[in-house]
Amino acid sequence: MTSGSAVKRELRREEIVAAAKKKKAAADRRHRQIRLGAWVVGVLVVAGLVTAGLLSARPTQSVATRVAPDFTLKASDGTSVTLSELRGKPVVLYFSEGAGCDACLVQMQKIEQDSGFADKGITVLPIVMNTADEINADRTRIGVKSAFYLDDGKVSKEYDVLGKGMHAGLPGHGFVLVNAAGKEVWSAEYPSMFLAPDQLLKEVTSRL
Repeated sequence: MTSGSAVKRELRREEIVAAAKKKKAAADRRHRQIRLGAWVVGVLVVAGLVTAGLLSARPTQSVATRVAPDFTLKASDGTSVTLSELRGKPVVLYFSEGAGCDACLVQMQKIEQDSGFADKGITVLPIVMNTADEINADRTRIGVKSAFYLDDGKVSKEYDVLGKGMHAGLPGHGFVLVNAAGKEVWSAEYPSMFLAPDQLLKEVTSRL
């Protein structure tokens, strides 16, 4: 016969084993909950970053009307332009980061390759905050024919385009439409760093 002490020892062993299993099961549940919580947080963080990225990449537009601030700027080819002297035909001011931003140069290259602007008498003035040597090096490398107009920051500030891109002290990637009467009638920023020329032409002509 099994002695009473042996029975007690067996019961005690079973209690210890049961307690250990219970403790392990509880620990496993906690680990699963922690992993699930971390996964949920991770998903929410990723979703937030994606949403923020999508929102920050969306174009912003304004149709506020005002007399366009006049300016005279020298160009990278040695010529110059005065905005008020272009009255009588629409002008698109194209502000960008300029030298070092290949997408900015390619944007102008694609615009100049679209005959629609010339056909409709629209002048596009690319404006950058660079020296002639800086922007000309990129123009030559990429094959952009158009001269760029050199701003010391004053024109960009007057047209409120500074800090709209990745750099606080530089313009982003945007356009301003000045109509034939010399009024600013549309402006837009494109954080995606490119707007298809046909879409730009459509935006501009719809506001003339």
